[in-house]
Amino acid sequence: MDLENLMETYRQRGERALIEALYAGGWEDRRLASQAGRVEFLTTMRVLADYLRPGIKILDLGAGTGAYTLPLADMGCQVDAVELSEENAELLRGKVRPGQRVRVFCQSAADLADFPSGAYDVVLVMGPLYHLHQQAERRSCIREALRVCREGGALLFAYISNDMVPLTECQYRDFFGPEEAAAYDRETFQVENFPFVFLTLDAMRRELAENGVQVLREVASDGVSELLAGTINAMSPASYQEYLRYHFYCCEKPEMLGRSNHLLFVGRARG
Repeated sequence: MDLENLMETYRQRGERALIEALYAGGWEDRRLASQAGRVEFLTTMRVLADYLRPGIKILDLGAGTGAYTLPLADMGCQVDAVELSEENAELLRGKVRPGQRVRVFCQSAADLADFPSGAYDVVLVMGPLYHLHQQAERRSCIREALRVCREGGALLFAYISNDMVPLTECQYRDFFGPEEAAAYDRETFQVENFPFVFLTLDAMRRELAENGVQVLREVASDGVSELLAGTINAMSPASYQEYLRYHFYCCEKPEMLGRSNHLLFVGRARG
């Protein structure tokens, strides 16, 4: 990932162009294809199972190429997918099979003016909050998600954890070395918010609360799977299933939340 070129793309052409560059060629599909990559997906689907029933309406914000859209449609849900990347939106449209009740919209998750209030039983916000670099846009995304969710419905919000990033980055570069001085603040350990937005657990909780979300569950959705990707990908099917059982056992323990690249919050509108 060439950060200099990505930064120049963002400065000159904005958020949409950055997303197009990051996810060119179906990169998200490849990321989730390995055993380590599927931990996040399987954990999220396991959490989602508590809120699903056939026929419900789901809004999938930041749908990518359909990692969640298509399995949910296969389960009998009606899914509206919102994706900023034109390439990803087209790839997703091409994957929709006859009989799947899926509509795809190419637009920002921060502006849902054309979507009616209270129309969805479940709203997924699985990527926008670590792609929208402006706090005002993240605020708009959260509040719009709340608006379009029916009373009593469930919302799922995904973030990338600032405090796990240095550990996983050590696999790819000398993250703590002097030549990486710009990578993070030496006093606070806040990672540079590019190309993604990195928040601490407290900052995530605060952002959701300040924008009207009552958090019901907090989940370390991928745990240490990126850090141990080589080991996990080499596991036999039986070992992998046992690893997943271990991950599911501990992923909602409060003491494990800080050791995950992705964090998942289940919430509803505050009463």
